[in-house]
Amino acid sequence: MGAEEIKTDMDINSWPSDLAHEQWVALPVSGARPSARYKHAAVVADEKLYITGGSRNGRYLSDIQLFDLRSLTWSSLKLKIEPSDDKSEENGLQEVLPGISDHSMIKWENKLLLLGGHSKKSSDAMIVHFIDLETHVCGVMDTFGTIPVARGGHSVTLVGSKLIVVGGEDRSRKLLNDVHVLDLQTMTWSVVESTQTPPAPRFDHSAAVHSERYLLIFGGCSHSVFFNDLHVLDLQTLEWFQPQVQGDLVSPRAGHAGISIDEMSYIVGGGDNNNGCPETLALNMSKLVWSTLTTLKERHPLASEGLSICSAVIDGEKYLVAFGGYNGKYNNEVFVMKLKPRDLSHPKIFQSPAAAAAAASVTAAYALAKSEKLEFPQIIDLNYNGVEKSVPQKDINTEIDAIKEEKAALESSIDKVRAENCMLREKIDELKCNHTELSKELQSVQGQLISERSRCFKLEAQIAELQKMLESLQTVENEVQILGRQKSALEQEMELSSAQRQGSGGVWQWIAGGT
Repeated sequence: MGAEEIKTDMDINSWPSDLAHEQWVALPVSGARPSARYKHAAVVADEKLYITGGSRNGRYLSDIQLFDLRSLTWSSLKLKIEPSDDKSEENGLQEVLPGISDHSMIKWENKLLLLGGHSKKSSDAMIVHFIDLETHVCGVMDTFGTIPVARGGHSVTLVGSKLIVVGGEDRSRKLLNDVHVLDLQTMTWSVVESTQTPPAPRFDHSAAVHSERYLLIFGGCSHSVFFNDLHVLDLQTLEWFQPQVQGDLVSPRAGHAGISIDEMSYIVGGGDNNNGCPETLALNMSKLVWSTLTTLKERHPLASEGLSICSAVIDGEKYLVAFGGYNGKYNNEVFVMKLKPRDLSHPKIFQSPAAAAAAASVTAAYALAKSEKLEFPQIIDLNYNGVEKSVPQKDINTEIDAIKEEKAALESSIDKVRAENCMLREKIDELKCNHTELSKELQSVQGQLISERSRCFKLEAQIAELQKMLESLQTVENEVQILGRQKSALEQEMELSSAQRQGSGGVWQWIAGGT
């Protein structure tokens, strides 16, 4: 499956019902279009697609464009400066909203929040701009705490009332892999002190959250390497891990666009500076299985870097909405894909067996400790508006016993996995020893082969010399035979001449005697 051409005969009032599932369609647009661009930010709110900033031909854009998904028309949003906002002068901002690219944007309450990005306006710390969707007032929000350094190409994910910022590239092009949290209720920044191995520093990656607990980081690039790896941060234990994934192979990419809907994370576009990625991918975050929804033609506008992807709900159905990007050409078309309804009742298999057992053990231990009223510190509180219920003590004791049994079973499973790991390590060590011995034998054989080759070369040279000598002996033998034949002929001539002389002498003597 691919993408359809622009449907010029599409009925504006009923276009959502005319679309096939899981197929990209370019929407017809009446009137003027915004400038083509990439590395902008996009959000859908109230069936309207908001586009902010971006880059084109090395120039940062500062306009706000609005696309109505009902009337299929574009319009520009005219912003107003916050009346009491003098922060624009403090930060050297002469425009309502400075030209900016590689930033992130999310909707929070009735505002659009723009975080970070690259701009000609210098700033050492990350700035949070806001746009009020009702009054169209724009300004800079005051933030507190440990404010992260200014950056672009980072990821921003909304989890409850908190924004999680990961990685990016700072003003000096230093690559980052740090994690920061902005509490939107207090506008306070904090640094996440995670454990285990984090993803390599990168930018232009994507992020998604699953079950409001697991933060997934996919792809991106350094200054020389493009990634296709998947890393997960457990927001309760603050531990990084890299799970095993299944399904279709995914090529390395950066500058792609990602959006999560329910338990699915959708990836569109991206590239490696040489080729764009034409496939639209879907990651089942519960089962960690990649699948390919569509594959487009080469040089398709969606096979671009720096495009945007949003989700929209129209008439009760869910859609992906894509805009912009660059693949050798800047794009400004709007593409939509109607998603198939999905059954969310199947079981969740989020981690590999060993990791799942360990995580479940930690979860069970935490639940047991919590039931016994032990206190554990939490850096990121993800319990939002919890509702307390009265539970009979008997049921609690039964649940505790069940959790204890489950914990014991999981610990037994972990012990088995550890034992298997020890056996595997022993086998690996044995294989390493065998490999070392075989390498030594190989080197010895290679040395012998080299010496034998040298002997062969010498023998071949001697054989060539002997062949030349044989050829010269044959020539000498031929010459001897010729000389022999010449000698025989000469001897015969000499004998004949001697006989003739003797015959001639007798005649003269007879004549002389007769006289």
